[in-house]
Amino acid sequence: MTVSSRIPSRHSEEPPDGPSLVVIGGGSGLAVLLRGLKHVIASPEQLTAVVTVADDGGSSGRLRREFGVLPPGDIRNCIVALADDEDLLARLFQYRFATGVGLTGHSFGNLFLTALTGITGDFYQAILTAESILSVRGRILPATLNDVRLRGTGLSGKVYEGESAVGQSGERLTALELLPAAVPAFSPSIQALERADLILLGPGSLYTSVLPNLLIPGIREATRRSAAKTVMILNLMTQPGETDHMDAVEHLEAIEEHVGSGLVDAVLVNSTRPKKALLDHYAETGSQLVKADRDALADRGVELVERDLLADGELIRHDPAKLSRSILSLSQ
Repeated sequence: MTVSSRIPSRHSEEPPDGPSLVVIGGGSGLAVLLRGLKHVIASPEQLTAVVTVADDGGSSGRLRREFGVLPPGDIRNCIVALADDEDLLARLFQYRFATGVGLTGHSFGNLFLTALTGITGDFYQAILTAESILSVRGRILPATLNDVRLRGTGLSGKVYEGESAVGQSGERLTALELLPAAVPAFSPSIQALERADLILLGPGSLYTSVLPNLLIPGIREATRRSAAKTVMILNLMTQPGETDHMDAVEHLEAIEEHVGSGLVDAVLVNSTRPKKALLDHYAETGSQLVKADRDALADRGVELVERDLLADGELIRHDPAKLSRSILSLSQ
């Protein structure tokens, strides 16, 4: 018997008490969404995050190269976001070493998941153990357990190798591919999508958080097979150098160009305009509001859902509580 086989699954096979929500993405946008959703679900079995494992930068990239593990960063952020009590243990998982030979820049959570993977020989068992320690309200599933890389091509024809390079391309991307292209999806992720009542894409970086998951054939096909409504949560602002001047239809077109048409049923959009001073500040960095044209989306058979999703404060961000309530209303 292997060490990993002695660690029991903490997830019930019983159907959830309410609608089953599956979120596809990665990065900080996914963590914000999960942080809100955990407060509106009736049971942890209702909520599943299918997370990209294409990251190759920072602490995750170093651990990936040095230990041959899947990048733990996005998974760690989701674990902390879904922690029942985001207090000491959650802050410990997010603690980042500022000094120390070989430690600088690493987060404790990344090292913890890497160590657990070494002990159990199984990345998913490491996730399950971390979920148990932090009493996570939901499931966190990698999109695949295989090593994958991103490759993007810009308008200039330049090729960008790796997720970090894609995210820092500085130009609009015309193509994105996953290497290897036919990587198998993680089976529990496929099952979660097939059983979902509502599938959510984003929010988050279009090319480095959302699309890397959909480029996996099993994830894409399971999303199509599912009877669930698939909703794209539109980013509030464009991402400089990646989605410059792209509106809702162009975001949708980017998805369709890579995974085919008909995947998205609705687009959830913020209806509240930020203060002009904030918009002016963001404009200085090359970031603009992402606009949505109801008629243009309707021409593509996609519903536009407008809600007040804006957080208070000096940053233009989704409010987790507002976003979660809006999502729950879509699932009913």
